[in-house]
Amino acid sequence: MPDTALPDSLIESLTQALGQENVLTDPYDLDRYSGDALSPTRAFGAEDAFDRLADVVARPGSTEDVCAVLKLANASGTPVIPYGGGTGVMGATVPALGGIILDLQRMNKVLAIDPTDMTAEVEAGVVLEDLENALALQGLMPGHDPYSVPIATVAGTIATNGVGYRAGAHGPMGDQVVALEAVLADGRVMSTRAVPSQSSGPSLKHLFIGSEGVFGVIIKATIRVFRLPEAQVFSAVSFDTFDQGFNAAAEMFALGVRPTLVDLTEEDEGITFHLLFEGFKEGVEATEKRALTVCTQFGGRLLGPEPTTAYWQDRRQSAESYKVSALGKPRSVRWSRWRGRRGFDYLHLGLPISKVLEYRKQCDEIMAKSGARVVEYAIWSRPELFSMLIVPDTDTSRERLGETVEQVLKLAQDMGGVMEYCHGVGVKLNHLLAREMGVGQDVVRALKLALDPNNIMNPGKLGL
Repeated sequence: MPDTALPDSLIESLTQALGQENVLTDPYDLDRYSGDALSPTRAFGAEDAFDRLADVVARPGSTEDVCAVLKLANASGTPVIPYGGGTGVMGATVPALGGIILDLQRMNKVLAIDPTDMTAEVEAGVVLEDLENALALQGLMPGHDPYSVPIATVAGTIATNGVGYRAGAHGPMGDQVVALEAVLADGRVMSTRAVPSQSSGPSLKHLFIGSEGVFGVIIKATIRVFRLPEAQVFSAVSFDTFDQGFNAAAEMFALGVRPTLVDLTEEDEGITFHLLFEGFKEGVEATEKRALTVCTQFGGRLLGPEPTTAYWQDRRQSAESYKVSALGKPRSVRWSRWRGRRGFDYLHLGLPISKVLEYRKQCDEIMAKSGARVVEYAIWSRPELFSMLIVPDTDTSRERLGETVEQVLKLAQDMGGVMEYCHGVGVKLNHLLAREMGVGQDVVRALKLALDPNNIMNPGKLGL
């Protein structure tokens, strides 16, 4: 048996519970499971978290299997790191303290689709693309449509509360969750009821949305689904300034106009507002007309559907490429994708609408002083969700890129915003969460202590 930090008795107990083929201890497997798509070069200040590999990979196939693993781990004080598709970009699956990687990919069944309730019940490891295909057979679709559809799992997107291309109309993944079933650290199973809302006490499903596995393991979810749209219309609009496009987006949302896709992007090529309208025919016609009227009022020039149609058709290409070249490969293979690049970082910040343009102005000032520059500014799904792609222009600015990133993250917090709206915290932003949450972090810590007193569930994440 390979060397491991865990006692042989625990490995043997896991093997008895899951079968030898579902307990992996080979160094090759430990390496490829010990992380996600985040490389140390983008983990500014958290590089040490990558020094430790998992001790074992456990692959449960049922709720009972998950309960057995957690009971064993809790009794021995062994860390457990829930693992979906391994596609996260913040290091949420990095086993900073070693322990058990809990690979949920065998739990991949679409259990039920109900066209009357407009829900689908799925296991944690269902890949979004497989869910999408199953729903399409019944004339339905999910509301969550990120670039990672070909590779990400349902539970993974819930645990990070991801935002997708259809979030303008349907919100983030957390808004799609009707009910959850989760296994707590001591092996007990907690279920919420599959109704859209309730006022009989706190909504416990929200405890697990965006929690990155620190409170327990999501094993099932009932999510909201939607009919395939009767009509689908793409539009693209160009603006002379980012401010014009932003003000148009803000006005749309103030009016209650909710396009399915909202993507205002400024690049070297210009400023383009990508819009998609979906739904029943009359509603789509009315929404598109009002949205484009707003855009022209703020100086927009209509480009027709072609730029956004092409954008929509290509939206999953990076995930398809990652699936072929890197998914499930050793960390060195995944990290080599960035070798030789001068460095970059892609940030996704949430700000009050009233602060976005001032925030951008101050970011420009920070870039001018740091020697870095922003090659892409964007608004994604809502006017308050602001993204930027930062690249260094000099060796000095590349060496100080982490400092520059931290400066703009803290600026967002100081302006009443949040440092990440889409991908979670992981190890990359772990050190800044308490600064953002304030006393709220004490609440999170108290919940953690109550639910997981032995601190086995993904320790070292969410500032815990």
